[in-house]
Amino acid sequence: MQMQPDFIGEARRQAEICNACRYCEGYCSVFPALHSLRTFSEGDITQLANLCHNCRGCYYACQYTAPHEFDLNLPGALAEVRQESWKLHAWPKGFARLFDRSGVAMAALMTVAFALLFVLAQALRPTSGEGFYAYMSHGLMVAIFLPAFVLPLGVLAVSLRNYWRTVGGGHVSPADLWAAIISAGKMRNLAGGHGDGCNFEDTDRFSNARRHAHQAVLYGFLLCFAATSTATVLHYLFGMEAPYGFFSLPKLLGLSGGLLLCLGTGYMAALKLKADRNLGAASAWGGEMAFVVLLFAVSATGIALYAASGTGAVALLLPLHLGTVLTFFLLTPYSKMAHGFYRMAALTLEAHRRGSLVV
Repeated sequence: MQMQPDFIGEARRQAEICNACRYCEGYCSVFPALHSLRTFSEGDITQLANLCHNCRGCYYACQYTAPHEFDLNLPGALAEVRQESWKLHAWPKGFARLFDRSGVAMAALMTVAFALLFVLAQALRPTSGEGFYAYMSHGLMVAIFLPAFVLPLGVLAVSLRNYWRTVGGGHVSPADLWAAIISAGKMRNLAGGHGDGCNFEDTDRFSNARRHAHQAVLYGFLLCFAATSTATVLHYLFGMEAPYGFFSLPKLLGLSGGLLLCLGTGYMAALKLKADRNLGAASAWGGEMAFVVLLFAVSATGIALYAASGTGAVALLLPLHLGTVLTFFLLTPYSKMAHGFYRMAALTLEAHRRGSLVV
């Protein structure tokens, strides 16, 4: 599988100039990795692109941006390669390109369609049940959401295997994976190398705003996943069925995670509206924003559903929330959500290569 040569060729041209300059060496993981190479294969460029977090600090520090004849825009060039790499390795390929072009429309239509199906499914509501299970049985929810969760993970596994082959990845150690997890957890590459952040939303001011927004989304998502996991353990291992009280683990984890997701995605959307689109993959802007809005909708409808517990509004909010969640799961391999998996792979491979150099 080969990427469009103009994306690779332009990124390679700019990487070679950056390799000669080396002014941005301490900015993020991209530059030490870039400076360790003398020539750049397609796999090397793809790896650098997925290491890049598009913080844009290097662009605003660069003396060779337009109107200089070199016309460097490394964040933009790597963003195009990165976006193309996700589409190239996605399976089936066509869905990723479709989401780029019509992400907002796809997410909206799928959410509405699934919500309507869940409204109709309430006609099959059980004769007994508490909380949400008074509207839809536990068995029906599991039958729908288990395959919707597992199948996209399988699709992502195929995509990541293709990516790993392209970038020349091999055996990595648990230490490499742990180093990648620490880097992702701290959002180290959004710190700008000096801890003051980057210039994503403002050309002349360093800020940690994007770093904090990403951390809120990451930890909010993990808390929501932990809430679902603990509820599953309580249900199947201890026979403790929902609904759970406010001070139970599923409720505390889910509510805190939902609030973090709402704040993080809302902040992220505001930053994207302020940022220069030309420093990213401009053609994919709509799809990226659709993902952010969809994740916001998942968390916002979940919080609204919790607030409406015990009222008649649950009959409308439950299908809407389940529709957004199902849409999110099914679009995960083709939406911006996939970037988290690719970036973890890139960080793991980079940690392995750094370790090999030290040894």
